[in-house]
Order: sequence, then structure tokens, then C-alpha cells
Amino acid sequence: MIFEQALTLGADALKHAGIENPRLEARLLLAHALGVTSAELLRERPSVPAEPFQALVARRAAREPMAIIRGRQEFWSLEFAVSGVTLVPRADSETLIEAAMAEVPEAGRVARILDLGTGTGCLLLAALTEFPAAFGVGIDRLPAAAALAASNARTLDLAHRSAFACADWAAPIAGVFDVVLSNPPYVRTADLADLMPEVALHEPAGALDGGSDGLAAYRILMAVLPRLMAPDGIAVMELGAGQAEDVGRMAAANGLAWSTRADLSGIARAIVLRARCD
Repeated sequence: MIFEQALTLGADALKHAGIENPRLEARLLLAHALGVTSAELLRERPSVPAEPFQALVARRAAREPMAIIRGRQEFWSLEFAVSGVTLVPRADSETLIEAAMAEVPEAGRVARILDLGTGTGCLLLAALTEFPAAFGVGIDRLPAAAALAASNARTLDLAHRSAFACADWAAPIAGVFDVVLSNPPYVRTADLADLMPEVALHEPAGALDGGSDGLAAYRILMAVLPRLMAPDGIAVMELGAGQAEDVGRMAAANGLAWSTRADLSGIARAIVLRARCD
């Protein structure tokens, strides 16, 4: 199949499936099928093996996320391997790293970082690049997720500064941390079916389902955070839209002071927690 024909047919199929920017996505799939970069693809315009490319287009037309098809996603200018066992890293979650850096401008004083529900390890590993003296621990309840995070740490040359384990939140964790990170499930159970198909059909429900009010994980985490945080440490957790006040009340009830940081859309995306000084 010649290049232009493949690109046009792929873009038409994706457009029919309701994919935004179908020509761009068809080009990304072409590059993936051929094992080249997008720049190399446009420069060389090679012939295209029809069957592998059509199989990739069919997967994307079925609304499988591009990141899972390609097996990788950028986060904090780092490339992470992804799979269907974890959430795909999202740009909104970079707000947590920004918040941690703003709250602890003396990066060298951060020695220990904990990431609860680590998934791909994107939060922990991104934080380790910004806090160069720190060692990080990532916890996930799924062995496959912890293994993926550990693999990403090796790829990013951060394995010597990180460790990953399977557990139910922080149950086995002893000691305190200067920075605690978490992107817990926060979608209301009743709203799961209304998520975009890429998420509802292809990302793990356990990483999304926050219970009937979306706040179940926060109740668990707020009860354990005070014992995990160093006296001058912080915790930064991701929030769903409109959840800041409810989660803030939980924080206050557990002796924590709180503030929020907005994402690029102006949504309070991260809640920052500190021990309250009364």
C-alpha cells in the first residue's frame, strides 16, 4: 500500500469512528506500524504493509487509547511504558509535581518520597527527577502495575533510587516521608459508564471507581496520611472536578491543613496537605 493511500484510508476510518484529528492519529499509527518516528515517516514516505496498519487502525477505531496501542506515553517530558493494567498518564496529573515543587522549593532537603497507587510510576519517577537527593517508594495493589513501574524506573535510570511493592494502600509502610503523592480513584461509580470510551472500555475500573460519591479512597488515605508524613512534610493528591471542599473537610478532620492547586483549565486538580499548626 502506498503511503498517501494508507494515510487517507486510515484517516477516513478514524473519522468515521468519531476520532478527533483523524489524519494526525493515522500518521502516528503509520509510524508505529513501521517502527519509525513521525519525522522519518514524513521525510521518507515509505510503502506501508497493509495488514499490520489496518489492524492498528481497527484498534483505534474501537476507541482503544493511542497510548496503549503504541505502548508508551509522555509525562513530565519523560517517556513511560503503559499497558491496560494501569491508567494512562495524563497531563492534568503533572499539576501534582508542580505543586510539590512549589511547596518544597529546597529540592535537596527531600529525602524520601512515597507514591500510593503508583500505576506506571509516573508521579514518583517524575518527582525523583526534580528531587535529586530523594529515594522513592511506589505502592500498587496489582503486581502487574508494580512490575510495570519498576520497569519504567529501570528505563529511566532511576531503579537505584526507587523500590516498588504490592500492598493495599499504605498498610505495610513504616516510617515517614517528606513528600507523599497519590492519584486515587475519584470517579463516582454511577458515572463510570459515561466516561469517554477510551477510558470506560480500556482503562482499569479499579483505578477509576471512587465509590458512590467518588470519595471512598480519600477516606482511607486521610486516616493514614498523618502517620506517613514527616513533621514538615507534605502530601499531594489528585482531585476530581468539584471535590476540593469535601476532601478538604476530611483533611481538616484528620488534623491536616490544606490548599489546592489548579490545572491549566483552572480546575482545582491537586490538594496539598500539611500537618496543622494550632
